[in-house]
Amino acid sequence: MTSPRPEHAPTLHVGGYRLLARLGEGGMGVVHLARRGEGPRVALKVLRPHTVGDEEARQRLDREVHSLSLIRSRWVAEIVDADPWGEVPYVATRYVPGLSLHELVQEEGAVTGDDLRWLADCLAEGVASVHAVGVLHRDVKPSNVLMEGRTPILIDFGLARVADDPRLTHTGWLLGTPGYLAPEILYGDDATTASDVHSWAATVAYAGTGRPPFGRGPAMAVMDRVRRGQHDLSGLPHDLAAVVEQALDPDPRRRPTLDQVRDALGGGPMPTVVTPGPDRDLDDDPYTAPLAIAAAGRQPTISLFEDDEEEAPGATRYLDEPPAPRTPFAERLRRGVLLASLGLATATAVTAAPWVTLAVVSLLVWLLRSGSLAGSAAGARRTLRGSRWYDGPQLLLASPWHAVQAIPGALLLLLWSLGLTLACGLLCYAFALGTQATLLACGAVLALALWWGPGGSRLSGPVNRLVRPVSRSSGSWAVAWLLVLAAGIGAGAYATVQGTSWEPIGPPLSQLR
Repeated sequence: MTSPRPEHAPTLHVGGYRLLARLGEGGMGVVHLARRGEGPRVALKVLRPHTVGDEEARQRLDREVHSLSLIRSRWVAEIVDADPWGEVPYVATRYVPGLSLHELVQEEGAVTGDDLRWLADCLAEGVASVHAVGVLHRDVKPSNVLMEGRTPILIDFGLARVADDPRLTHTGWLLGTPGYLAPEILYGDDATTASDVHSWAATVAYAGTGRPPFGRGPAMAVMDRVRRGQHDLSGLPHDLAAVVEQALDPDPRRRPTLDQVRDALGGGPMPTVVTPGPDRDLDDDPYTAPLAIAAAGRQPTISLFEDDEEEAPGATRYLDEPPAPRTPFAERLRRGVLLASLGLATATAVTAAPWVTLAVVSLLVWLLRSGSLAGSAAGARRTLRGSRWYDGPQLLLASPWHAVQAIPGALLLLLWSLGLTLACGLLCYAFALGTQATLLACGAVLALALWWGPGGSRLSGPVNRLVRPVSRSSGSWAVAWLLVLAAGIGAGAYATVQGTSWEPIGPPLSQLR
């Protein structure tokens, strides 16, 4: 990373930080050199809107930031500040004013001797400290290692995931850099700690030889060498080459752990790994490219600049454009009015026909939750192994299972909401309100509790996905709002003229009279 010149950058602010210079960008956002007041400079990643486009995604980001903030290692650029819930979500990490390992090797050549062993050991300890808090880095590569003198500092957790959360927030389906992605990820398998070990080894090999261990050329060809284990480690010291070669094994079960790697680097014995079960037979594989890519018949989504994974030295870019524009106020106002109208229509429907409305609402909660679970599962499958021609039929066949899976969550949300509604009814009874006023208040509480209750994101998410596109145009919004308003007014008029319909089971407690 070349030294930025903050004085030439226009002044923009995010979360109280003054953005000084653009340092780089990736799939999740843009990284800036930033400073808050007279405090220390930080590397501020401003996340793209699609990365955290809904509340559930922000919750996952919040959990991930919390886990990453637990990392304590001098070999890692730790998180110093974050706001996943801000209007412009950001993550701030310690700023390391040095070249990346990729740039250092390009400018000065391969790292040799004791410096290389020091780099390998420090980097292994840094990755191990990430794993210690239950996180996978997923993107260890030369451009994500900054050199503070001769010391490597691991940066950029843009692809890091909490280890027990298989869901991803990315819109792409293959994220990473050819030559540094572990082969099991190319097959569409889940990443593990062994995947980071493979990336560590490829990064050390690049540092010690000055060239990518799996060669250069088209991305498909590089990834095919990765999955076959066809690497070139010539030029590495013999003892280090033995450790790196074992860590680059295509089978993750045969790779050593980071503790074993560090023991071997310290002069201990080479780790012995016992492989359970049969190996993957590459010769019987009809594909000469990763299965997730070949089946889709298109190039993967990869961060790749020509033959290497990073831009050339001197690629620091200064701010010359504003951040992505926010959603216009008028659109947000239309969206809020339409959602409020839906809640009011629900309340008036409860006033007109409580039992029928409750049955319809319960059915909708279950169906929307089922659809949300099915959509999340389909999205996770596409993220892991790409789009397939049978995604539609698979979604249809899996729908009964998701319908069953949605029942416990739907029951929990409904019981929570009905409990609050009952409490509201008791309060209205204590204040001697009329029947229809009580029902109107109870209907409003029911709508609010369903929206914000436990698991309510499975209801609010699908509703928001319908409301947002409708609200972008004032014309389509006006039609939708008038329809909802007419439904609410119609229900209210029916309750006023005809009275409340308690069909089919009559008023509450009527059987006890």
